[in-house]
Amino acid sequence: MRRFGTEGRLYLEDNYIVPRTEETADFIDRVKQGKYIVLFAPRQTGKTTFFQLALDALTAEEPTYFPIQLNLEEYEDYAPPDFYRCFYNDMCEEIKDVFQRREEVLSETFIQFLDNVEITDHVSIRRFFEKLPSFLKNQKVILIIDEFDGIPRGAVKGLLRSLRRIYLSGRTRCPHSVGIVGIKNIIQLNYDRSVSPFNIQQEFHLPNFTLEQVRELLAQYTDEVGQAFAPEVVTAIHKQTAGQPVLVNRFAQILTEELGIPKTESITIEHFTMAHAQLLQERNTNIAHLTTNVQRDPRFESILMHIMANDDGVPFNLRNDIINQLATYGVIKNGADGMCEILNPIYLYCILQVFKPLVNGLEQEYFPEDHDYLTPTRQIELAALLDNFRDFIARAGFRILQVPDTPQESVGRHLLLAYIDEFVRRIGGVMHIEAQTGRGRMDILITHNQRKYIIETKVWRGMRRYQAGKQQLAVYLKSEGTTEGYYVVFDHRKEAEPRVETETLAENLTIRSYVIPVIQEIPSFKTESTSTR
Repeated sequence: MRRFGTEGRLYLEDNYIVPRTEETADFIDRVKQGKYIVLFAPRQTGKTTFFQLALDALTAEEPTYFPIQLNLEEYEDYAPPDFYRCFYNDMCEEIKDVFQRREEVLSETFIQFLDNVEITDHVSIRRFFEKLPSFLKNQKVILIIDEFDGIPRGAVKGLLRSLRRIYLSGRTRCPHSVGIVGIKNIIQLNYDRSVSPFNIQQEFHLPNFTLEQVRELLAQYTDEVGQAFAPEVVTAIHKQTAGQPVLVNRFAQILTEELGIPKTESITIEHFTMAHAQLLQERNTNIAHLTTNVQRDPRFESILMHIMANDDGVPFNLRNDIINQLATYGVIKNGADGMCEILNPIYLYCILQVFKPLVNGLEQEYFPEDHDYLTPTRQIELAALLDNFRDFIARAGFRILQVPDTPQESVGRHLLLAYIDEFVRRIGGVMHIEAQTGRGRMDILITHNQRKYIIETKVWRGMRRYQAGKQQLAVYLKSEGTTEGYYVVFDHRKEAEPRVETETLAENLTIRSYVIPVIQEIPSFKTESTSTR
């Protein structure tokens, strides 16, 4: 039986794999046209698996193409001459492997040629490619260079210039087509900031899975095993991951292998909730990459919090170094309106956990000892719970500004998340983030005793946006099939006024709204000295 895979390259015989039919056809078409292609995308987005399967499809269709697939991951610290020798040795091994897979024999002349070539720099690499076609019976070479970021600094410009010269040499050339695969783009690799030596490339985009592709992936398992996924589970997986390949497969792993669900039972939304809680708490490789990357630069916290807190958004401008780096690491993406978006709700939750102070000094004041905020039937008294949070903020006063390492505009939301998180742990519930983008809005969803509770949070941006937020929440409540929601707005104005109101909107939707003033500055205390005479 095949499995859902999260550990590097996947194989058709071992793993369930999204076919990516359209992307594969696009790639093959570009190769046939002799294009030199670059694909730069974050780790664990399926780049290596995609290119290998696409090459397999192409060569099965037309054996006249000769694939050479290399990986530069090991060579970052090599001196250029040593790198070029290893680069050439890897090519020779790959050429021999292709002949072996095709059950063909290298001629003695070809073997002698490969053994006698001396490679010391990019020019000798180019000259090798000029002679190679005569030994391959004029097959068209496709060169795929994976983990291109591993190329030593001193070799980047030279290799790219040689590939560029080959590309410009004419229609008949070797390599016929080149694919460069990595995380950083060509501009980032061009360390001396001069004009790019590889300005002939075409960019290739490998998107995250669509909802239909997630459905297709999970259907492969159902067809083999017979265990079905409820439609709302498929939708929920795509919503929480935004189709990020490793996270989609990790969800499927947990659901099909780790929760012990009998294969005779369908996988339900209750099972999804358990898998989601497990995924949020574990430190898998994808989440580890995320949390490491967002802490690489102290400037990242400020911009990420601004993306999440600011209704107006942050323009997605790749010429800005901070935006460029966060996009390179796969933390943010370009939204439909040209503004930055956090890639998915799971990443949003993890980012907030990364920057949440371990201790804020106010934990002991969260809850009164004589109230657990649960009804006799174990339903959450959410209105009372939020009333208590409002009162807690008022009692804490300026001390909330002393919460360590927290931007002022984010302190209210940080405290609410810490407060809800502590409460949910006490009662054995689950909390996660629903809003995908941030963009000033965050939806907290609490699941407990098979019931959902929804809290939307924002920062005050004026009465018009305050009222518009209620309508946004109403739409969301309707989409989630619930009729009651809570709306918490933090007001950082000096003359802020507290507000609590409960309204019944169309279709019997009830929204309880809070405007909670947040202290702006620590008051100054003046000590008057007195003198005696």
